[in-house]
Amino acid sequence: MEAPPDNDVMWARSLHFTHRDGSPGLAGVSLEVRQSEILAVSGPRGSGKTTLLRCLSGLVKAQQGEVWFNSAPMHTLGPMARERLRRDRFCWIDPAPVLVPELNVWENAALPLMLRGTSRRRAKVAALEWLERLDVGDRARRRPHELRQAERQRVCIARALAPGPTILFADEPTAPLHRADRAHVLRTLTTAARSHGITVVLATHDSETAALADRAVSLLDGRRVKTVHLPESPETEGRAACSLSV
Repeated sequence: MEAPPDNDVMWARSLHFTHRDGSPGLAGVSLEVRQSEILAVSGPRGSGKTTLLRCLSGLVKAQQGEVWFNSAPMHTLGPMARERLRRDRFCWIDPAPVLVPELNVWENAALPLMLRGTSRRRAKVAALEWLERLDVGDRARRRPHELRQAERQRVCIARALAPGPTILFADEPTAPLHRADRAHVLRTLTTAARSHGITVVLATHDSETAALADRAVSLLDGRRVKTVHLPESPETEGRAACSLSV
């Protein structure tokens, strides 16, 4: 078993994954993620982006292949060990906002910190800081059902940034947002990641979002490719061109 390069915070080799319905998810994807970089995983919908992020983050285990984090193998870990790693070192942003309805906004944003053992007071301070940066600080005491969808998504992004994760996995994080909101939130996300040394693995089918990353890798039908022409609008979605990598 070959260890990954020391300068890669995460390294994956020849990942294969097939969904329960038999459809292919990944077909031999390999990639490296460098410390403190923003890496975009781009490609049209159905190309395997979400599956790749789920395998890298330990949410699911690839059926074949290796995943290494900080030069230690993740692919040999059991479910509980992967869950601890996700709790303590990773954070995740979904395409759609998912919040705990019984908690108010700042409690939702502070939840990962409190689960790590941070005091309620310190967790609240960190959560409020990020809620302010994302322009939802005035909603701190509201419940999720009182917020618009775009506001709920901002809370989810604050929740992911507040713990200062080693790696933040973001699966189409601005999908529910309007164009103007997307630009502001993406600037906040990328600026925060760079200033705090957070590595970001960002899945997107949007070329403008991918352009904000330090580096991009492209997927098509579960494989790494050299070029994917991403759609500029819903009308062009699915019209992708590619050349296979060598």
